[in-house]
Amino acid sequence: MTTMESLIGLVNRIQRACTVLGDYGGGDNNAFSSLWEALPSVAVVGGQSSGKSSVLESIVGRDFLPRGSGIVTRRPLVLQLHKTEDGSQEYAEFLHLPRRKFSDFSLVRQEIQDETDRVTGKTKQISPIPIHLSIYSPNVVNLTLIDLPGLTKVAIEGQPESIVQDIETMVRSYVEKPNCIILAISPANQDIATSDAIKLSREVDPSGERTFGVLTKLDLMDKGTNALEVLEGRSYRLQHPWVGIVNRSQADINKNVDMIVARRKEREYFATSPDYGHLANKMGSEYLAKLLSQHLESVIRARIPSITSLINKSIEELESEMDHLGRPIALDAGAQLYTILELCRAFDRIFKEHLDGGRPGGDRIYNVFDNQLPAALRKLPFDRHLSLQNVRKVVSEADGYQPHLIAPEQGYRRLIESSLNYFRGPAEASVDAVHFVLKELVRKSIAETQELRRFPTFQAEIAAAANEALERFREEGKKTTLRLVEMESSYLTADFFRRLPQEVEKAGNTGNTATPAVDRYTEGHFRRIGTNVSSYIGMVSDTLKNTIPKAVVYCQVREAKHSLLNHFYTQIGKKEGKELSQLLDEDPALMERRLQCSKRLELYKAARDEIDSVSWTR
Repeated sequence: MTTMESLIGLVNRIQRACTVLGDYGGGDNNAFSSLWEALPSVAVVGGQSSGKSSVLESIVGRDFLPRGSGIVTRRPLVLQLHKTEDGSQEYAEFLHLPRRKFSDFSLVRQEIQDETDRVTGKTKQISPIPIHLSIYSPNVVNLTLIDLPGLTKVAIEGQPESIVQDIETMVRSYVEKPNCIILAISPANQDIATSDAIKLSREVDPSGERTFGVLTKLDLMDKGTNALEVLEGRSYRLQHPWVGIVNRSQADINKNVDMIVARRKEREYFATSPDYGHLANKMGSEYLAKLLSQHLESVIRARIPSITSLINKSIEELESEMDHLGRPIALDAGAQLYTILELCRAFDRIFKEHLDGGRPGGDRIYNVFDNQLPAALRKLPFDRHLSLQNVRKVVSEADGYQPHLIAPEQGYRRLIESSLNYFRGPAEASVDAVHFVLKELVRKSIAETQELRRFPTFQAEIAAAANEALERFREEGKKTTLRLVEMESSYLTADFFRRLPQEVEKAGNTGNTATPAVDRYTEGHFRRIGTNVSSYIGMVSDTLKNTIPKAVVYCQVREAKHSLLNHFYTQIGKKEGKELSQLLDEDPALMERRLQCSKRLELYKAARDEIDSVSWTR
């Protein structure tokens, strides 16, 4: 294979692979889809009935395109020609029918028609969605040709009024690209000044550097006339030479004259023509194909640095995405267990970062202790519980039928113990508040663990295991904090009571011996009892305000930080290979995405290696 064939074949293969992998016509990554646009291709442009289809069939050497009157090409046909070894069988493949080879080219024609109708219906409508066809043959040169709907000036019956502009817009979307080579088809039996193809190519390529002019139907010109003014560039000059083509006649088409025979007749026409004999070696479909190949080679040589740069950029982006998506999971149980433990460690690391302040969220736990708990303690109904009326009631009931002699100890105890019960609510609320914060941090940590995103089943398992552990920690937290409250109730601070007789004694030293006995049942006496109890409750409140957070952190936060998944690890170690595989059941969409990325990565690396291996000798 020559250097030229290697170059063009390489580009063809890349374009084919880009098409198969969806990088052309709807790729979701600009760097990927732009690779197609960076590769040169040839767009065939012409008015309706200008002979576009015949030119393509002459280049391919096969009769495979739909024919008829009016608009026949209603969807772009991306035609990729792949030169094969001499003597090998010719066949065609459609992108929408993978792994099906067509060796009967009449069936190719029918499939093009059917696939067109599938999108546009059996109408005269058009669609910008391309049909992708690859032909493998020893009789072609490596090329990518894009057959576009014929330009028209008026809408016919069954077509919308916008059809003229719609077709032109579609054609422009291809030929405006700087890497697009324009094959402008014009019939020789019409004035070149009225050529739709030349008019459009002049607008998008005013210098003519990308345009190849093709003159068809030379054999149908009026007798005594010729197209030398155009072919020799005197009528309309382009940067590249004009090429004349003699297509098969309608009679030849009706007789199914072989395209190889038609090529021979074309060569004979130019060789024996008195008008074009001196140009015979630069006329005909075979020469056109070779001319396009030579030009493609020069374009590819010029584009190689930018193509290589784009391929390298795509490889970097794909490798980055593959790292993001994660590598495929191994099949053996040991490797799967290792993967599971790595996923758990990744989650655990992020969860700890939330607690320790590396990520937001842990500060909400401090807010429970610094704001919510003190506020809850302040709202406890001690004013109502220690009101004068309730104190008198509790003390009196505690005395029974014998009134207290000095200080109402039983009354004090009942008031204090009943007051301490109110602390159970804030204690339990603190535990619950921290529990909900930890649950939310678990949810956020799972969502933020990139490695877990590919395993929705395992995400649910980790969430369930973590929440189950948090429930155990909550129960332990409640037991501990309530135990703190019960400890305060079970043993009251003796110093508090020891102050009471001293106060009575001080009152007795005033010389009024009847005062204590009288005060014992007066309003001032009960108010003083309420004040004393309130003072004791305040002391206990200050103590619990400090000890409840310690208990909550010890039982919940500390345990969550150090042993959140310990029980889960034990359960995982007991699972068999099949159960481990079920845990690592990936999201099908993500698996498909990784597969596509892997294929693209393989394509681009192969393309880079092949570019490096080609000898750039001139």
